[in-house]
Amino acid sequence: MREQGVAGPDVQVGWRMANGWTVVRADEEIDIAFAPLVRAEVVRRLAEGHRHFVLDLCDTPFIDSMGLGMIVAVTKRIRDHHGSLRIACSDRRLLHVFALGGLGAVYSFHDSVERAVAQPPGGEGLAGWPRVRA
Repeated sequence: MREQGVAGPDVQVGWRMANGWTVVRADEEIDIAFAPLVRAEVVRRLAEGHRHFVLDLCDTPFIDSMGLGMIVAVTKRIRDHHGSLRIACSDRRLLHVFALGGLGAVYSFHDSVERAVAQPPGGEGLAGWPRVRA
């Protein structure tokens, strides 16, 4: 399927389907300017009935507190729709930001989108979120 998405002034947030997951790609800095575009894309997909998401941060060069806040906000929305969320990210700097923000242990991180979507969505929804992962 061709990647689609919402465009900002100079950037675009793409999405595609893979093995039952809605993969939302954010390859810009997720900051005060870009975070609302990512949030809007997830909200649009939720309104269309999508429930299981992978946030692709594999090409994201930077994330700040606005980006972390946006991810928490969309997680709550996905949870309210009985969905699930995985994050594809292998960048140690970004993973360190999640850890510093106290979020490293409450999300399901995967080294790549391919690994995140390897299994179709199952019963790992966000009903009990946030819970610390072992």
